[in-house]
Amino acid sequence: MMADPLVRAAARIETSLGTSLRWFREDSGEALFGAGIALAIFAGLYVLHWLVRRWLPADSDGWPGVARGIVDRTLTLFLVAVALDGATHAVAPPGPLMRLVDGIFTIALAVQGALWLRELVLGLVRRRADASPEDARALGSAMGVITVLVNVVVWLLATILILDNLGVNVTALVAGLGVGGIAIGLAAQGIFSDLFAALAILFDRPFRVGDVISYGTSTGTVEHIGLKTTRIRALSGEQLVMANTKLLDQQVANLRRIEERRVVMNFGLVYQTPPDRLEALPGQLQALVEKVPATRFDRAVFTGFGASSLDFELVFFVTDPALEAMLSARQAVGFAIVRRFAELGLEFAYPTQTTFTAAPDGRLVDPTQISERPRA
Repeated sequence: MMADPLVRAAARIETSLGTSLRWFREDSGEALFGAGIALAIFAGLYVLHWLVRRWLPADSDGWPGVARGIVDRTLTLFLVAVALDGATHAVAPPGPLMRLVDGIFTIALAVQGALWLRELVLGLVRRRADASPEDARALGSAMGVITVLVNVVVWLLATILILDNLGVNVTALVAGLGVGGIAIGLAAQGIFSDLFAALAILFDRPFRVGDVISYGTSTGTVEHIGLKTTRIRALSGEQLVMANTKLLDQQVANLRRIEERRVVMNFGLVYQTPPDRLEALPGQLQALVEKVPATRFDRAVFTGFGASSLDFELVFFVTDPALEAMLSARQAVGFAIVRRFAELGLEFAYPTQTTFTAAPDGRLVDPTQISERPRA
């Protein structure tokens, strides 16, 4: 199948060259004018390419670095093809020569487009990884697989375009590639799922290497993000290995991104507490919290009548996200409450029961009113 298109292409080139020579001999003025236009277009594009490379330094970061990589991958042959195509549209060359130049331009555009697309995708990946050293290390092992996938896709598209321009019927080729791609995808479904999950972790950044995360019933520090698994060092010391797909299928809490921690303390007072002391208690609690560094008072309210206590709730925030700071602040507030309640004579409630005894006539006898029987 490939022989016939190649033969036709060779015949087309031979015909175009013969026609071009006759055109140069019979209409040399217009031919020289077209050649001059082609040289002018090429010179302008070459100077523009040189200026852009000078304007974008090689060691630039971010989008300028991606743009510099794309400019560096621009081929001189592509500039020549653009110049020839522009010149053929400015003059009136013979039909075979114009079709030959159009074919060369299409092939050059397909190759150059593949190079640009490859550099753009890989540049975006590198730009994402350069945001932090942790991401760069994590993405290092994935770059090889990403590069292979990008190369296969872009060059496959370029090859199909080139073959179609040469007159090859690419319908069967595209159908075969589709069926083969489906078969490969089904065979390696698990591997590709974990790979894309790893890329989602690296690009979307729900967590990074070094973050403390909590998922399911486990909590630990992320040590490595691989192509298939993520390794986590649990608080108890062992290393947990989770498939990337399974890890993203559940809710993950990133404890490193906590900005402040909320502390809730519930306690109860005995029913014998005087009402005026109950009313003054929220203000007393607020003053205690505000004396502790790195805390922000939220509320202190009476919540209800318990079975054996008058219930209160104290809520405050620790503005330091460190776990140790929260534990220290909670301890300081708790000790301050105990000390202040001892000064005010307030008693914490605890579950109690009072038993009443019935007299012989059926009346209830309050045990608190029974005095000790005098000795004989």
